[in-house]
Amino acid sequence: MFELGPSARQELARHTGLSPATVATLVTEFLSEGVLRVATVENNTGGRPQERLTIDPERGRIVGVDVAETYVDATVYDLALGALGHGEVALDEQENDPAYVVDGIVRAIEAAVEAGGIERERIIGVGVSMPGHVHPDAGVSVFAPNWDWHDVRIEELLEKSLPAPVYVDNPLKAVVLSEMWFGVGRVVDSMAVVNLGTGVGAGIALDGALIRGTTNNAGEWGHTLLELDGRPCRCGRRGCVEAYLGAPGLRTTLAEIDPDHPTLRQSRQRDFVEAVADGLATGDPALTVLALRTSRYLAAALGDLVNLLNIPSVAFTGWTSEALAEWLLPAVRDELRHHVLPGSLAGLTVEPSRVPGNAVALGMAAFTLQQFLTRLGLASPVGTRPR
Repeated sequence: MFELGPSARQELARHTGLSPATVATLVTEFLSEGVLRVATVENNTGGRPQERLTIDPERGRIVGVDVAETYVDATVYDLALGALGHGEVALDEQENDPAYVVDGIVRAIEAAVEAGGIERERIIGVGVSMPGHVHPDAGVSVFAPNWDWHDVRIEELLEKSLPAPVYVDNPLKAVVLSEMWFGVGRVVDSMAVVNLGTGVGAGIALDGALIRGTTNNAGEWGHTLLELDGRPCRCGRRGCVEAYLGAPGLRTTLAEIDPDHPTLRQSRQRDFVEAVADGLATGDPALTVLALRTSRYLAAALGDLVNLLNIPSVAFTGWTSEALAEWLLPAVRDELRHHVLPGSLAGLTVEPSRVPGNAVALGMAAFTLQQFLTRLGLASPVGTRPR
């Protein structure tokens, strides 16, 4: 119904491949719980009136939260995942105490709730994306290298301060779910969603299913090898993709090109990336070289991903992608032919994500909606696109 909009039972049966009897049973259950409502009744000549059903946005409110090393971004959604209010809090990237991060999350949520004029008792769930390796079933941030976190029980810490059940997951899983529901996943069943920010990773969907791996650690493309014995990476290895394509990696590359470039004076990562974008817009020579070199790194690393998975679509998301896509992606497309096998290159699309708003927050809201339906006894497979 997210894909079709208001729909008749017969249309839902055709679209999902479920039997009319199964659809009728499911619709009855969703109506009884107030998740669906009758949008219109159409009187067909010579037949029974036909009801068109829609998701009832007023059934509750969901908060989706994107937590990164430099910020917390929170959005409040209605049950139809329409955005109602937004809040953002900057984080000191040098501060790694869990209590500090939890406080930032709570403050961002409070700002979003206030901006949307939301009553707290209407919130039915909060989905929080945490960087690094996360065990969603246990609510644990297993390993966040930039914060030096190990086995932090982040869900427990948050539930002490928040008014609703909390679900935690990894941003790579969130971005690919949002893309499956609201982006290129409406056209293709297999894709990678590349996230560029402080860290680097790729959410992966194959044949309509999100790929998690054995321990929810699939998609750590940023910690695959780009250069043997190359730059040190925060994960402890050398030569990782992230060491060249994460925001700190861009800074290292610029220092190699021009150690005295004024952009290097920007101490905060997001300020640095925004200054790079501003300089590229004016044709700064050193920053132009930075963009071309980074595009080559990105194309080489992306070529490995495409050759491995044989996917037809790559979407780019994340704050670094948003700032620099205008200069990076055209050069990446030109360079890809040198790195992708001909059989995988034909028809390959490489585009910025067109998911509205914050893709991580939206994906976490979709996960949280699925968790809510499960609590109602209306279980749906977590990590799939609507069918």
